[in-house]
Amino acid sequence: MVGLKGSFQSMRSLNRSLILHIIRQNGPISRAEIARQTRLSPPAVGNIVSGLLDSSLICESKQGVSSGGRKPVMLMINSRQFFIIGLDIGSFQLKAVISDLNGSIFKKITRRIPQNIEKEQLILFIKDSVHDLKEASDLTDEAIMGIGIGMHGVVDWENGISLFAPNLGLRDIPLKEELELEFQMPVRVENDVSAQAMGELWFGNGSGLDTFVCINVGRGVGAGVIVDRKLHRGSSFISGEIGHMAIDLKGPKCTCGSHGCLQSFTSGPSLAEAVKRKIILGNQSSLSEEFSGNLSAIDGEAICRAAENGDVLSRSALRQAGRYLGIGITNLIHTINPSRIIIGGGVANAGGLLLNAMKESIRQRALTNHAKETEIELSQLGGDATVLGAVSLILDEMFAVQDG
Repeated sequence: MVGLKGSFQSMRSLNRSLILHIIRQNGPISRAEIARQTRLSPPAVGNIVSGLLDSSLICESKQGVSSGGRKPVMLMINSRQFFIIGLDIGSFQLKAVISDLNGSIFKKITRRIPQNIEKEQLILFIKDSVHDLKEASDLTDEAIMGIGIGMHGVVDWENGISLFAPNLGLRDIPLKEELELEFQMPVRVENDVSAQAMGELWFGNGSGLDTFVCINVGRGVGAGVIVDRKLHRGSSFISGEIGHMAIDLKGPKCTCGSHGCLQSFTSGPSLAEAVKRKIILGNQSSLSEEFSGNLSAIDGEAICRAAENGDVLSRSALRQAGRYLGIGITNLIHTINPSRIIIGGGVANAGGLLLNAMKESIRQRALTNHAKETEIELSQLGGDATVLGAVSLILDEMFAVQDG
């Protein structure tokens, strides 16, 4: 395993991590206030702060308000001194960004993943994309703290292996091993929706919450679960696979082979199939004219667009999907009892139409009045949710308070 280099290596002690975490959360902040919050002695705080200043991870800011003596010098994270690479490896495309420590994207590239790509070719494709991103950014290797990856499918996060990427038809991709050898920096890998949840915790609508669930509704349906401000992964890497929660045992066959899964009622492809069937059966829709002679090209994005323009069939289909999502989310509320549900992904672009139907379904089924009013919000990170989540995987290690 490649060591955590430079200043990243120096942060592993408990007190350094604790002080760095407090500066990130509360900066600009004085040394005296850090000592008060940590209960460390002022000399101990001073020594650790000096080391962090030498590493350039923090910097001195404006002077604070005096309480009788000299004005204190304030400390803050030096967010533009160091950067992180984030990768979103999806079904069809790879998105790569370089972000500062505040999650502000400095450089971005998006590339189509070649069809029928083999495992070795995908690894080379990813490496080439990272090299090109680094070259375009003109940053030194020392300025980049690590690479975070949000990968669709089932991921062994401990070893950084993509166990199964269903939409690419690939298994056992050693992402962490290959990229650490290539770039000599730490690499962290998570399932894409788990990464999204971490992104919401650090930069989005999950900030400040202890327990919430992030749900992505796109080609599939998945969830990232945050409990006590930490990602809940489960014991065998499939936590959050809510798309395969049974909603109707007599429902349509799912891609997993079972019948009536939540995904088979609410994903983009399932939504498109339902709308196409109704058009073939004679239902009127603006999509009939738009895709005349090529109904197979109708997708979730087209349905959302048509719904926004008042198409009755598309609006009805999205409301139905929202009702089914509400059933699945009610099950989550009864199991996890999160303070908030955050919805992201392509189908979530339907906005209020989907949300209203979802909320109504929850109100009809949830056990208590408090459960009925569980907060439901759309992701504020949009299409960058996974890639910013990937960035947060490195940040989470950098700023984690260690147990010893």
